[in-house]
Amino acid sequence: MPPAALRSLIEHADRLINAGAFDALMDCYTDDAVMIIRPGSSATGKVQIRQAFKAIAEHFEQGLQVSQQAVQEIIAGDTALVLAETRIRSGESTWLRHATYVYRREADGQWRCAVDNSYGTSLLDPAQAARSEGETR
Repeated sequence: MPPAALRSLIEHADRLINAGAFDALMDCYTDDAVMIIRPGSSATGKVQIRQAFKAIAEHFEQGLQVSQQAVQEIIAGDTALVLAETRIRSGESTWLRHATYVYRREADGQWRCAVDNSYGTSLLDPAQAARSEGETR
């Protein structure tokens, strides 16, 4: 898969998140996917991930907007590591995170997200992860 096609899938997922279309968004995830909700808290599987997205949207009063500013893909066979500069906006606040995603090509030939970690390597430093939750840029 060319990197542009994978990037298109990520942009599609962002549009679904921004629209609150979480049922449709679940087709972008593997059945056993893991999403980091915040440092120390994750959701596993489509049911928990859908619930997490709904709770996050409610917390931000349906005003959350997500986009990828820069994306780098590293593809090896049926696995892709995606490094992204993720911009998260809600009202007047904007957060910038250096996200890490893992995509897997499944038996049907479709690429789906297996690991959704918008915190990226900041998980290694609890203070940095906390700053990325409240940092405005």
